[in-house]
Amino acid sequence: MQENYNNHIAVLQERTATLLQHQALDALIIHSGQLRMTFLDDHAYPFKVNPHFKHWLPLVNHPNCFLLVNGLDKPKLIFHRPEDFWHKVPDEPTDFWVDNFDIVYMQTFDQLPYLLPADRGNMAFIGENIEWADTLSIGQHNPQPVLDYLHYHRSFKTLYELDCMRQATTLAVSGHEAARDAFYEGHSEFAINQCYLSAIGQSDNQIPYSNIVASNESAAILHYTDLQNKPNNTDRMKSFLIDAGAEVNGYAADITRTYSYREDEFAELIVALNEQQLQSCKQIKVGLPYLDLHIDMHFRIAILLKEFGFIDMSLDQAVESGVTATFYPHGLGHFLGLQVHDMAGFMQDEKGTHLAAPDTHPYLRCTRMIERGQVFTIEPGLYFIPSLLAKLKKKPEANSVFWEKIDVFKAYGGIRIEDNIIVHQGHAENMTRDAGLA
Repeated sequence: MQENYNNHIAVLQERTATLLQHQALDALIIHSGQLRMTFLDDHAYPFKVNPHFKHWLPLVNHPNCFLLVNGLDKPKLIFHRPEDFWHKVPDEPTDFWVDNFDIVYMQTFDQLPYLLPADRGNMAFIGENIEWADTLSIGQHNPQPVLDYLHYHRSFKTLYELDCMRQATTLAVSGHEAARDAFYEGHSEFAINQCYLSAIGQSDNQIPYSNIVASNESAAILHYTDLQNKPNNTDRMKSFLIDAGAEVNGYAADITRTYSYREDEFAELIVALNEQQLQSCKQIKVGLPYLDLHIDMHFRIAILLKEFGFIDMSLDQAVESGVTATFYPHGLGHFLGLQVHDMAGFMQDEKGTHLAAPDTHPYLRCTRMIERGQVFTIEPGLYFIPSLLAKLKKKPEANSVFWEKIDVFKAYGGIRIEDNIIVHQGHAENMTRDAGLA
């Protein structure tokens, strides 16, 4: 970890030096972020650190810190340690990353101008709270060419970043196993989520996104977070979908699994989609457009719809008419890293050239060419979503759909299976399967 982290900083320094030269800037001042108070109250919303800040160092719970980086000198960390008897004051850091930074401590904000260079007019502020840039007379506020460059190159992970993501994936797998067991024991959605959090040792505020813990029909709600706190009636239990992650040093894992409560046809459909998902993972290679992988999955979904007796039409017709999009409405996956939906999925180069998702697949999150060092999720789904099915019923293709069978499967909600994949030059590494989750 230490050697890889040192090399990670060297890579960021090199990128920063190149960026500043291209943009004729002296330095970047990166703000960790600040607490945001709830309206008309005296407590704050959960803190989420600026991803550009945690790209440099794993300080994810420290508001009001600043980084000064110019790609040449040792990065300077202004570490906020206020005098405070209401809250815990952060300890002076001693972790593996500290030797890579010149650390100075700030007790009060009036010290900040004296801890930064006097002339800040040719620097760029990177962060949400741009009032700091005005206060400190920093010349540029989140300039788009700077952000484009940083986002594009962030899609290529260093060995340190891959270390963190493997650890996050392993941690998330332990949570998924605990959640699966809790489901079969008949726990409520809320209780299953608590089992998950306990297993990974992280709170709702520490995980990278709000966990989706859905049973039965709720599995058809793609971002379902309204967790029910009443014990499940095992007589009516049919299915369970969990989309949940974990975070290590600011890097995310994002995994989904679906289970059937009984050995029935829905369980067979899960097995079949799992096999198609694995085949898609095996197809990943350098030089393949991610869009091609996504469209190929639509044909795989069409195969399942035919094999399980939901439709009676050709594969081409099912895909081209949009029938498969009724059952699989979202994209195949997305970049993963410092953010769950990591940046630059549509950027074709470091200048930010944008390639939008095609009109026929509007929810696709990535149009990039697959390259070495990228990390993706692969997460096909097959759902029975009432609103989308109602629209399909009004189309000519409705005559080729077996509605009675679909009505039976609505009670299961749907299926999603999601793995985290590292792209290497000659193969794709499936972190999720390698961590032992079937």
